[in-house]
Amino acid sequence: MMQHPVAPSAAVSEASETSSDASASSLATLRICVVGLGYVGLPTALLFARKGFAVQGVDIDPAVRAMIETDAIAERYPELAPWAQAARDQTMLRGAPAFTIGQTPEPADVFIITVPTPVHPESRRCDLRAVRAAAESIAPALRPGCLVMLESTVPPGTTRNVVRPILERSGLTAGETFHLCFCPERILPGNTTHELIHNHRVLGGLTPACAARAQALWQGVIAGELFLTDDMSAEFCKLAENTYRDVNIALANELSLIADESGVDLKALLPIINQHPRVNLHTPGIGVGGHCIAVDPWFFVESSPWKTRLIRASREVNDQMPAYCGEKIAADVADLDHPVICVAGLAYKPDVADLRESPAVRIADWLDERGLTTRRYDPLLPQYRDMTLAQAAAGCDYLAILIPHAALRADLALNRGAIAAAMRTPRIRSF
Repeated sequence: MMQHPVAPSAAVSEASETSSDASASSLATLRICVVGLGYVGLPTALLFARKGFAVQGVDIDPAVRAMIETDAIAERYPELAPWAQAARDQTMLRGAPAFTIGQTPEPADVFIITVPTPVHPESRRCDLRAVRAAAESIAPALRPGCLVMLESTVPPGTTRNVVRPILERSGLTAGETFHLCFCPERILPGNTTHELIHNHRVLGGLTPACAARAQALWQGVIAGELFLTDDMSAEFCKLAENTYRDVNIALANELSLIADESGVDLKALLPIINQHPRVNLHTPGIGVGGHCIAVDPWFFVESSPWKTRLIRASREVNDQMPAYCGEKIAADVADLDHPVICVAGLAYKPDVADLRESPAVRIADWLDERGLTTRRYDPLLPQYRDMTLAQAAAGCDYLAILIPHAALRADLALNRGAIAAAMRTPRIRSF
C-alpha cells in the first residue's frame, strides 16, 4: 500500500517511536559506504567525510579510484576542492582516515548506492546492471540494523522488486532486520555542493521505520527539509520531476519548429509570451542532455508503455532537435566547397564540463556522418583550456555556438572582429 508523504515535523515524532537506532548526536560514529563515485556519489561521500563520518568510497573503475587516491579531485571537479580539503582535515582531527577508497564494500552501518542507470539506446529500457552489481557487492557486508539507500534513478518498483531480493541473499530481511530506502538525489552539476546541502529530499522507505531511519541520518547532515514516503512513491516523484521538465522543453522546441517555418523568432517573443500570469514557456534549444532529463522519462514509458503517449512524444521531439539543428548548419554552408565547421560548446548545458547525453555532441556527430568537416571546441574541457575561440575557428567557414557558456559568450563579444578575421569565411551563428 502506498504511504502518503509525512510532514517533516510528524516524521521526527515517528522516528522516535519506531526506530531504536542511535540518537542523532551519535550518528557521526557511523560508518558510511558509498558505492559509485561519480557526479553524485563522490560529493555524497565527501559530504559525510567532512562531517566527521568514517566513509568508504567504492568504485570498480581504477581510474576513478586513482583520481581520488592521488588527490586529483580538484582538477576534475573544481567545486569539490573545499570538501576534499575538509575531509583531509577530518582525518587529522580523528587520527584516522575520514575517507578511504576501495573496490569492494566493507562492513558499514549505512550503504548508499549511487551508480549509473543509463537507458539502452535502442530499446529505451533502463539498464539496471550497475544497480544489481552494487546490491550484490553490498549483500555480503550487510549486518542487522544496517541502512541501505538507493539514490540511482530507476523505474518504479526497482527498490522492492530488484534490490530487495538481492540484498536478502544475506539472510537478513528488508524492513525487519535491516532498513531499505529509495532516496533520490536532487543536485545540479555545476552547483552540486550547494544543492546537496540545501535541496529538499524525499526519503522513500520500504516501511515507515525504514524512512524514519534514513531521516535520522540525513537530518543532521543537510539543511533541506526531509519528506518521508514509501519507496515506490519516491521513485515516482523523481521521475515525475524530470519528466515535467522534459515535456515542457519539448513544447518549447516544437513551437520553435513552427516559428522557424513561419519566420518568427520564438526566443525574442518569450518575454512577451511569459507576461501572461499563468504561462511559463521554457526556452527552446538544441535538444536535451544530461544524466536525468534526457533519460528518466523513458523509465515511465518502460513501466507503462500504453499510457505514456505524451511523455514518449516529448522525448521524441527533444531527441530530434540535434538533427534539425544539424540540417540548419548544413543548409547554411550548402553554397561552400568543402566547408570547415567549428562547433563550439560541447557540454550538455551551459557552464558545466559535462558531456553526458550532450545534444551538441550529437550535432557534431550528425555533421561528421554526412561528410562535413568539423572542428570541436569547448573552453571548459581540459583539452581546450589553453585555446581561444579565435584559434579554434581559424581557417573555418562557419562557427556554430551550440552551448552558450559564459566564457564563450564573453570571448565572442570581446573578440568578434578577430574571430571573423581568423576565419576563411566568417559565418557565425548562435543557437
